[in-house]
Formats: sequence, structure tokens, C-alpha cells
Amino acid sequence: MNLSRPIFSSRILNKNLLACCVSAMLCAGIFIAPAVAAESVQLLTAARIHTSDTKKPTATAMAWDASGRVLAVGDAKDLAARFPGATRIDAGDATVIPGLIDAHGHVMGLGLALMQANLVGAASKPEVMARLREFEKTLVPGEWLLGRGWDQNDWPDTAFPAAADLDAAFPDRPVWLERVDGHAGWANSAALRALAASPAGKAMLNSGKADGGKVVAGADGKPSGILVDGAMEPMNAVLPEAGAAHYEQALGRALALLASDGLTGVHDMGVSRQGLALYKRFADGGRLSLRIDAYADGDKEALADLCKDGLYRHAGGRLEMRGVKMYIDGALGSRGAALLADYSDEPGNRGLLVTAPDAFEASVRKAKGCGVQVATHAIGDRGNRLVLDTYERVLGDDAKTDMRWRVEHAQIVSPEDLGRFAKLGVIASMQPTHATSDMPWAHERLGEARLAGAYAWRDLINSGAHLALGSDFPVESPDPRLGLYSAVTRQDREGHPPGGWFPAQRMTAAEALRGFTADAAWAGFDEDQVGRLAPGLHADFVILATDPLTVPASEIDDLKIRSTWVDGKPVYEAK
Repeated sequence: MNLSRPIFSSRILNKNLLACCVSAMLCAGIFIAPAVAAESVQLLTAARIHTSDTKKPTATAMAWDASGRVLAVGDAKDLAARFPGATRIDAGDATVIPGLIDAHGHVMGLGLALMQANLVGAASKPEVMARLREFEKTLVPGEWLLGRGWDQNDWPDTAFPAAADLDAAFPDRPVWLERVDGHAGWANSAALRALAASPAGKAMLNSGKADGGKVVAGADGKPSGILVDGAMEPMNAVLPEAGAAHYEQALGRALALLASDGLTGVHDMGVSRQGLALYKRFADGGRLSLRIDAYADGDKEALADLCKDGLYRHAGGRLEMRGVKMYIDGALGSRGAALLADYSDEPGNRGLLVTAPDAFEASVRKAKGCGVQVATHAIGDRGNRLVLDTYERVLGDDAKTDMRWRVEHAQIVSPEDLGRFAKLGVIASMQPTHATSDMPWAHERLGEARLAGAYAWRDLINSGAHLALGSDFPVESPDPRLGLYSAVTRQDREGHPPGGWFPAQRMTAAEALRGFTADAAWAGFDEDQVGRLAPGLHADFVILATDPLTVPASEIDDLKIRSTWVDGKPVYEAK
């Protein structure tokens, strides 16, 4: 870490010095509750409270002050006597858990997806066309038709689609549809013509090559309409720019949905300077209904700001940026994940490196010099090895310190590399629903042998590695109940396959809950603020109708959320 640079900007330095003092007292088991008027205290009682705090894992009551900080957690009778004038909230037979934190999501990506044609779950190309025709009714003539969520692996014909599939229905209107993983796009001929009108697009289409990506060719050797990873960037550059009101509406819709799913925090991966500015406006206006740990979008303007001004934290406590999200490879579904050997279903293809190794290492060294936490997307076994090798070189002896660098996804890892996460102090930031979404076709991509290191949650836990859990929304649903269910069962929602897919890799319900609470908070350096229900931390919690740690595993995905609370105030209440 370059100590000549400020860790936080000067406008928040005094606040963070105070926070460090408070943190030191908490770590020592000391919490000095400020003097509070009895009428400003709220006291929640419930059948059970799971705190995710090893010092007091369960309770039946919790009190917090007007600032939304927890004062005490314990027995209902004891706290009622201690705070006799408190405003009482009786949750009855409900279960209370800490606010759920998604350790890898894309808030604006979700909001924008909610404003586009939803193709998630479409079981065939005809169903995709039907959804697009319905969505087209909302558009004005000439407006681009944008959508997201198609997955050819769910169709009878699992080959990539082509522009011709869209042209019959949309001969003139440009259509651009992102694949469910966000790592490939499907364009019609009108969109390809718009792309060819730009210098970068014309050069890419004429050459059939793209840096860090792939222009998929049809049988005639010409671009088919499928653009993978880096090849998507020139297309995204020619899309009409949406106005500020559109982005504000998208963010508002995303926040509302996330609160209804019980989320009180998100590690938002790949936030630009402009995206952070929008979040700041929402935070300034009191409209940020959950906590966002924003990670800068690679080696671009937002990272430059962190290096220049120090790590960012909003005074309201609901927005910060102290990390950067890098990329090394693509996604498995579009055969862009970088593998050590050929794809089993496409000989000669070993995936893509979306960032050249030398450039990646230079960016990682830059971030380290600025005191910025590094989080890197790596899906294939080659991608994961490159990231771990780079981290090992750059960290050196600092691997023994509290750096908390992360690998995002860590989906396919060579068994010999699994133990390196713990050795290097690297967090495996994983998404349980990726396993249950990919399991119908992962063996076709990888073959049986490579599945030994695929979605290997139990092996990583047993090795001593830290896991943080999320969803990668909008690639998957943001609903953390689905992640909890997948982590515990390794089955789809219909209960397939019986016993679970590679069931030895399952987590316990308690481990899964910690992955979405205390362990996710730790991965963001927020363990003294959120992730547990303990004195001094924010009163972020969810009230559930039933207990996620005792219900049958098959029912976890249907847990009923009664309300979601941030800083001791409800941000969502079920009707």
C-alpha cells in the first residue's frame, strides 16, 4: 500500500478516525452505548433472532436508537426491563435475520434490464420472438429494441442464434439483445448496419476480430450477429444514449425490487465514475434504500479518482467505493471462459482472455499502489490460475496481511489451485445459483474430469478459504432465497437432480446464511458496520415468516419476507 496517498478523502477522514476507534472497542468486546432518551429507542421482539454473531448467535429481542445503531441484543424480558420506555415492535412468531448482502451484483444492470425486453427463461427462439413483439408495442417508430436474458442452452437447438432469426420480424428496427450472462450479444441486420457505420464497428466487422472478444461467423464466413465479450463494446458504443431521467427511473426500480427480496446491501461490481455520481445523488437525497459497496469499472476513470482522492465513503453511510473490479476471461455459457484445455464440446477453443495478462498485472499493481481492494472476474480454470498467479506475484509478503483481494465467480478451478485461495488470503466470491443454472450443460462444456473443481464450495471452505455469496444479478435473479436454496440443495426448484448435483459440495444452511450476511460484510471490509446483529452495528435486518435454519431445505426458496429494514426503518413491507 502506498502510504503517501490518503486512504480516504479528507472530507471523511475525521469520521473514519472515529470509526476506527469504535471498531477497536468492538473488537475488544467493548461497546459504550450513548445516552439515549427512552422514547427514541425501538425494541423488536420475535420468536427467534439469528444474529450471525458467534458471540451471541440467537436472541429474542433487539433494541436500537434513533440513528439506527443496535444498542443491545438478548432476551426479550431482559431488554424490556432495560428499555422500559422503548417503542415496542412485536414480530410474533417470526424469525429475524441480519440484512442480506449480495456480494456480487450489478444494480444499474438490473435497473436497465427492468426497462428492456425480459428474455430470461424463454425456452425457444419462437418464445423470444413473441416476447420481443409484445415489448415492441411500447416503442416508438425507429427506436432500438433492447433486451436481455436469452440463453441458447435452454432451447431445443442449443447453437447460437443469428441475425437472420430476428430479421423476419424486425427488418428495419435495430435489435440488440444481451445474453443472460452479459458476455455475448445478438444483433439483427439493422443493428449490424448501424454498427458498420462507426469506424470501430466497420473495422471489427471487416476483420472479424475484436480485442478480448469474438465476432462469431456464419456458414458464409460473414458476421452472424453474435458478438462475444470485447466484440460487444463497439455495438454498445453506437446505442442511443439514454437521458438522466431514464437512469434515475432504472435505479429506482432496481432499489425497490432489491428491498422486496430482503437485500440491505450489494457489492456492485463495475461502477463507472458516472454511475457513482448517480448513486451519490440518490444518497444525498435520502433515496438510497440499501447500502452499495461500489467497485470501480476496471482501470478507468473511477479507479483514477480513487488513486487521486482516496477511497470514497458517503457521509450517510450507505455508499462507498474502496475496490476495483477487473476481468480476465469471459463466461462458460458463451464458451468465453478461459480453460487450460479445449472445450469438450468445441475442440480447438479454449475460451478468451478479455484482458491481456501483462495489462492485467499492471492494473493490479496500480490498484495495490493506491490501496484499492482488487476483485477479478475469473470463471475458467486457466482464468483462475492466471489471477491467482498474478495476485501471488503482486502481493508478495503482503499476502500475509489483511488485503482481502477477491476472485469473482471462481467457477472452474483446477483442484491443485483450490488450496491457493486460503494460502494467499484470497476471497472466493461465488454465486450458488450459477451452479444450478449451469448444471444441465456444464458437463458438455467441460467433461466429467474438470467438474471436480467446478463450483467447489465445500472444498474451498474445508481448505480454509473465505467465501462470500451473491447472485450476479441480473445474470441470475437477485432473490437471495434462491441462492440460499441452491447452496444447501444443489438442485433446481423442481428438486432435480435427486440428492443434488455433486452433493458433497453443498453448504449447511448456517454457512449459506453467513455467506449472505457476516461473510459478505467481511469481504467488503464492513464487518464492524453490517452483516451481524450486534451492539454498535447498523440495525439492518429482515423479518421472515419462518426460520431459514430449521425449515426443510426444499422450502428455503419459498421463505416469506414480511419486511426489510435498514438503519432501523422499514424499506419494504409485504402487503
